[in-house]
Amino acid sequence: MRRLALRTGVRWKISIAIAAVGALIALALSLVVHNAARVSMLENAREVQLERLLFAQRLYEATNTKKPSPKFGAKINDPSLPASLRSRIQDNRRATHVDEYDDGVPDVWAAVPLANGDVLSLHTRFADRSATVMGDLDRALIIGSVSVVFGGCALGVLIGGQLSRRLRKAAAAAGKVAQGNTEVRVREAVGGVVRDETDELARAVDALTDALNERIEAERRVTADIAHELRTPVTGLLTAAELLPPGRPTELVRDRAQAMRTLVEDVLEVATLDGASERAELQELQLGEFVSRRVRLLDPEITVRVVHESWVSTDPRRLERILGNLLGNAAKHGAAPVEVTVEGRVVRVRDHGPGFPEALLREGPSRFRTGSSDRSGRGHGLGLTIAAGQARVLGARLTFRNAGPAGGGDTGGAVAVLWLPEHAPTNTGSFPVLRQA
Repeated sequence: MRRLALRTGVRWKISIAIAAVGALIALALSLVVHNAARVSMLENAREVQLERLLFAQRLYEATNTKKPSPKFGAKINDPSLPASLRSRIQDNRRATHVDEYDDGVPDVWAAVPLANGDVLSLHTRFADRSATVMGDLDRALIIGSVSVVFGGCALGVLIGGQLSRRLRKAAAAAGKVAQGNTEVRVREAVGGVVRDETDELARAVDALTDALNERIEAERRVTADIAHELRTPVTGLLTAAELLPPGRPTELVRDRAQAMRTLVEDVLEVATLDGASERAELQELQLGEFVSRRVRLLDPEITVRVVHESWVSTDPRRLERILGNLLGNAAKHGAAPVEVTVEGRVVRVRDHGPGFPEALLREGPSRFRTGSSDRSGRGHGLGLTIAAGQARVLGARLTFRNAGPAGGGDTGGAVAVLWLPEHAPTNTGSFPVLRQA
């Protein structure tokens, strides 16, 4: 069975913990104070009762009467004398006894042995505001305990809220890094004056990001160097293949040499795009007219439909490269008919083949991965990678999805959608800041 996971924020966990600790401490202190006050009052009641009894004894012995003065309520040989008190009197000691009741008013006894063997005792319902005082004390303890609990909750919300905000800022910054924005620094995003474990986490994430950037940059440089060094021998191989006598072997050599040259150029272009140093050379153009003209040059068989014309500021060379790669991918891995639709700033390329593989839809284009077994398996997986890289340079977004089968003989297929931005990137690669009207 899967365990049910209860998600709570750090703020509320800290608040609950502080409130629980405060409640336990307040409860323990309240019990200690209540019992100490009760014991103190009872001891005071014993002493007062005993002083009254001793005064009645002195008065009784001084007057030399057979009955004590009724002013104090003392009695001789009271039959209702408690057994515990009676047993201590037999040892010829004066003693006190207290009976407690639910109403909080104690019943206080005091007894003292006389010289003639009689027992003089005093029994009083010792109110003397004791019940009122204990009631006030209990109310004060309850109010204080509740105040401590709520104060602890407020303090926990304050402390936990600050920690939670710092963690959320760190998570948001780390998410931007995961999306490819390696310029973001988690430590700067967290900020604040207080230094705690959050800063250590931020520094660790920043160090990890720097290490990954260095590794990626090193791999990119190696890839670019290898591709650059291969250009000369591959060009020489292609030139030498042109000098071979006509025939089937010569055609095979020329075909493979040309494929190798295309691969080297593509690898070098991917390495250049990964370096994030490319800048778009912007021009104003009509998107529908531009796409129609370029598609006709690439393949007159492809249908182009302009739903809504729009002027855009973009790099025509890079836009043409994206279109060529998308159409080439549709020709290699899809099936006719291939359709291109232009609607405003959006360009859609659709084929009617088996569709994109699940890995590409889930993770995006990946170099040297040509797709699953339901595709033809030709190529090196660089076409869509280059198209996505060129789209990033243009500030555009390139998405991939599969069109589900529908009625009327529609067999579904793969759909690539290029979303050109409303505001083109500047020469520095950033986007202009628009002033609010």
